[in-house]
Amino acid sequence: MSSRETVLGRVRRALADVPRGERPDQAPVGRDYLRVHGERSTRETVRLLTEHLVDYRARVHHCSPAELPQTVAELLARVGSRSVVTPAGVPEAWLPQDVENLPDSAELTPHDLDAVGSVVTGCAVAVAETGTLVLDASPDQGRRSITLVPDHHICVVRVPDQVVGSVPQALERLDPARPQTWISGPSATSDIELNRVEGVHGPRTLDVVLVGEGVPMT
Repeated sequence: MSSRETVLGRVRRALADVPRGERPDQAPVGRDYLRVHGERSTRETVRLLTEHLVDYRARVHHCSPAELPQTVAELLARVGSRSVVTPAGVPEAWLPQDVENLPDSAELTPHDLDAVGSVVTGCAVAVAETGTLVLDASPDQGRRSITLVPDHHICVVRVPDQVVGSVPQALERLDPARPQTWISGPSATSDIELNRVEGVHGPRTLDVVLVGEGVPMT
């Protein structure tokens, strides 16, 4: 018996009790799994998000809304960026005056984006249990290419509004019809000898700025 026949035989056995005319969307799916693993305060949830982001080698920063422009300026200066691309929904006030801001447009090609030092965006939701940022092409996040081509990504997360504990809680907030990018740390891959290389499929450096007023974040 060939490998193909073996696999198909196992599939047939697994489907033996399924009525012939039944469609996948007609079968009930159990939703009784845990939505979140344990109860956490806002502070504990943000601390867990920070720990997982750092574990994925993202750099995490905390500031108030008033401190955000200075924080972004310092992060751009740290990597030596003299230019930045931003989607339409990112306020100009977030950016320092001495940095060239290129508002994103369809005219910006991947080659143009590759010449830009950094990208600054917001996010749709951040997941504490997995250290994941989700972008859904909203006005402050833009099209997927602007967060994949530049070498440095600054992602602004509003705390506590955009932070959830688990993936099920995140999915409840997201529109499945929108394009989504799930980001867990800077782009990284490993070769067959497990040597880690960053920046192959996206930004080499990911700075996450957690912005909140009156919320203990550390």
